[in-house]
Amino acid sequence: MNDLFKLADRTYRSRLIVGTGKYKDFRETQRAIEASGAEIVTVAVRRVNITDPSKENLLDYLDPKKYAILPNTAGCYTADDAVRTCRLAREAGVGNMVKLEVIGDERTLFPDIPATLEAARILIKEGFVVLPYIHDDPVTAKKLQEMGCAAVMPLAAPIGSGLGIRNPYNIRIILEHATAPVIVDAGVGTASDAAVAMEIGCDGVLMNSAIAGAKEPILMAEAMKLAVEAGRKAFLAGRIPKKLYATASSPLDGILG
Repeated sequence: MNDLFKLADRTYRSRLIVGTGKYKDFRETQRAIEASGAEIVTVAVRRVNITDPSKENLLDYLDPKKYAILPNTAGCYTADDAVRTCRLAREAGVGNMVKLEVIGDERTLFPDIPATLEAARILIKEGFVVLPYIHDDPVTAKKLQEMGCAAVMPLAAPIGSGLGIRNPYNIRIILEHATAPVIVDAGVGTASDAAVAMEIGCDGVLMNSAIAGAKEPILMAEAMKLAVEAGRKAFLAGRIPKKLYATASSPLDGILG
């Protein structure tokens, strides 16, 4: 099937986006990314060196011809800080596509929506391709898509919690009214969580902790690759309706007549 993932003006075969934090070293990061089959890799500009060539640089381990680097604004708590971080990434030559993340609460890491909206307006005017991290809120998703964001990234659960999709009904409402790709971001814990996100119709899944925090990160990366692929195929195939009572797999109608 020619089922490509279109994001802004580019297309990808993989619908899995992976992060680069929490691994024991850059070599393990590299191996996990390769096992995941991901083509888009997100990097926290404030936490991982991608700007200073005199120090060990994550980009030395990622082939820019193979991967699209998605700088993110993790650790930013104001719109100004997020915008400044995106500008820094662009000046470093990473590109215009950014994951916008403005945190509103230090404990839950939930997004600050007013600040996210403010930063998104500024960045879009400056020519950035903006992918904002948000609550699973259909109203916010609609506002950001109307503003011109290239995708919306509703959380499944708090960042790093591993709880899976806590409110699939809100995600479904976002999908119903979506005019841009919907990428589940944050809260995935295991392969079945990723499969569920894809089965309900999400365009992609972004994760970091679920892979990096696993006992065997490389093996989990491979599992996530297969889960995203399986979930997408199940969505395209169309599941059978749920029924209260049994339906025979081999009907007897006409056999005894």
